[in-house]
Amino acid sequence: MLDLHCHILPGLDDGATTLDDSIEMAQLAVSEGITHILATPHHKNRDWMNDKKKVIQSVRSLQEELDGLGIDLTIFPGQEIRLYGELLQDIEKGDILFTDESHNYLLIEFPTSTIPTYASRLFYDLQSHGKIPVIVHPERNHQILEDPNKLKSFIDKGALAQLTAASYTGGFGKKIEKVSRQLIEANLVHIIASDAHNTTNRAFHMRDAYDKLAKEFGRSKRSEFHQTTRDLLNGEVVVAPETHRIKQPFYSKWF
Repeated sequence: MLDLHCHILPGLDDGATTLDDSIEMAQLAVSEGITHILATPHHKNRDWMNDKKKVIQSVRSLQEELDGLGIDLTIFPGQEIRLYGELLQDIEKGDILFTDESHNYLLIEFPTSTIPTYASRLFYDLQSHGKIPVIVHPERNHQILEDPNKLKSFIDKGALAQLTAASYTGGFGKKIEKVSRQLIEANLVHIIASDAHNTTNRAFHMRDAYDKLAKEFGRSKRSEFHQTTRDLLNGEVVVAPETHRIKQPFYSKWF
């Protein structure tokens, strides 16, 4: 199993604090059947700046530790990039990490409370340069949580989206769990990743999420999500299924 969103690198953000924390996370990941992790520390968040060189060096050091301990887990360098206006310029300067070595897909985080007004234009510019945004945990963005169809315009224009495993399994509450299910049903999310930060309150939950996905939507949907995850890591073309508008109760527009 592949996990394309994980805060396993020690001391870079609000994920693993120490090397021991990272090792514990790696052991837990392996116990869940995870074989490869894209390490994605926050970047351009107001609290954390993790440039490409720093992340690559941290991944190299952690991989050496895991190999020395006989922990069968492969770590790749990545970033969870908070959307910002100069992103395209930084890509052109070679400062940004992608999910793949072909530099096709990058993980984009919206602010928790809002969708930036410039997001659509910036996504258009990124895609015009062959870069596909993958919106991480849209189900936890307040605007999308209140109106999940706000995500649809981004997906219909070619973006992809990643659902957090714990959101779908109920770890962030019933409302987020419900919206997560709606997003899957409407083909508005395309992969599941852990967004794990530790081994306690922000753990992986990947096995439970994929088991639930197969139970509620069938094995074919589980296989589809697995394949899309592989495609993002390998830089392959992703052909996303047609989206559907989520029907909401009439009263939700008034309250």
